[in-house]
Amino acid sequence: MINDFPRVRFAPSPTGYLHVGGLRTALYNYLFAKHNKGKFILRIEDTDRNRYVEGAVENLIAALKWCGLEYDEGPDIGGSFGPYMQSQRLEFYAHHAKDLIEKGYGYYCFCTPERLETLRNEQQKQKLPQAKYDKHCLHLSKEEVEKNLADGIAKVIRLNVEPNQKIIFDDIIRGRVEFDSNNVDDQVLIKSDGYPTYHLANVVDDHLMKITHVVRGEEWLSSTPKHILLYDFFNWEKPEFAHLPLLLNPDRSKLSKRQGDVAVEDYRAKGYLKEALVNFVALLGWNAGDDKEFYYMNELIEKFTLERVNKAGAVFDLDKLNWLNAEHLRKKSDEEILPVLKNEIQNSKLKIKNYEDEYLLKIISAMKERVSFVHEYLSKSPYFFEAPKEYEQSSIAKNWKEETPGQLKKLSDAFEKLNNPVKEDYENALANVAEELKVGKGKLIHPLRLAVSGMSTGPGMFDLIVILGKEETQKRILIAIERINH
Repeated sequence: MINDFPRVRFAPSPTGYLHVGGLRTALYNYLFAKHNKGKFILRIEDTDRNRYVEGAVENLIAALKWCGLEYDEGPDIGGSFGPYMQSQRLEFYAHHAKDLIEKGYGYYCFCTPERLETLRNEQQKQKLPQAKYDKHCLHLSKEEVEKNLADGIAKVIRLNVEPNQKIIFDDIIRGRVEFDSNNVDDQVLIKSDGYPTYHLANVVDDHLMKITHVVRGEEWLSSTPKHILLYDFFNWEKPEFAHLPLLLNPDRSKLSKRQGDVAVEDYRAKGYLKEALVNFVALLGWNAGDDKEFYYMNELIEKFTLERVNKAGAVFDLDKLNWLNAEHLRKKSDEEILPVLKNEIQNSKLKIKNYEDEYLLKIISAMKERVSFVHEYLSKSPYFFEAPKEYEQSSIAKNWKEETPGQLKKLSDAFEKLNNPVKEDYENALANVAEELKVGKGKLIHPLRLAVSGMSTGPGMFDLIVILGKEETQKRILIAIERINH
């Protein structure tokens, strides 16, 4: 047994931002670990120096922590099995690669890029199903190898895959998986720059870090036979494998940046709540066996099992994410939304930014059922923050008649007589004016809304003017009369 309790890892390459597919992999590892009282580890696979992006590690860590995926061991917090950056573990890989060579499971390859390119072209002409190395350097004599090493000729270390073997393993999600070793290349394990490839580094690290379950994307399924061989060659106990289904666009193509945002940071910048994004990503390939779709993190931890992950690709449905964002926002208390709204206001172009908390809480309460994002408190109800400069033309055409200015002036005069009015006072005042004018209340309510908000929709009319206050409401009525009539 590798360990008494589960140990899983998320091992991204620092090549940019955190892809939502990477978030799902991290989330499933996290949920599995927490559900089973295990450990969740962050390891950075930064051995491909050509793809390394400055600042990417910090971006990854910030995105994981924003989503609430707190790891138990990692590059910034340490742990008993560090270091957690592969570029700081090169001696481990060199040692184990040398061990493979001594056992005959690995060998030095001195082939030039030109020879490898020629080999690939020849195999393509022969229409072989895949390009593979031809084991040329495996047959070099011991003396030839030693001379090449002494002469400093550029080299790599390759895996020595025996032909005509069946490589079999059980996948938690996919069941029994079988590969033919004739289709497995003599993979490079150590590159000419001394850095390991993914295949050697991840097997060595998973063993040394006592990883019990490898939960990763389906794209790594074809690499797994190479990893199985390495475990066998080292005589190490293998972890359990679980390969997650692909993420798909609505047209069933693989999710990619060409068809929209794929980075966690993109969704954060657009105002999605972390709770909604985590809830949504959890459902991309997993369900608890019921119809429930709304989850908090603690509920996901309680329900999650790898056995409930589907094999089929999961469609990334933006409408569902938007719905979940609205649901999570509505479940938050007004006090929880307040600091987020204040931050939106500070980052906006509003001239007045120091609104009282009491005022903002009234806006939150009035608009809560009408918004899906916090930034929509500004975009859907700008009239709470600035008096309207323009008025909805369709509403003017429908609701603003020749007699409207006089009616609104009479309504403003009625409001003037109110002392510290509450909602019912405004309702009664408007009802009295409507009765006096012998018109339906709608003849006053619709133009009144237009005058104070510039729009034809919004929260209840009397809720709106209670929040704005008597003086501001009267001021806006008079300005609207002047502007719309001219």
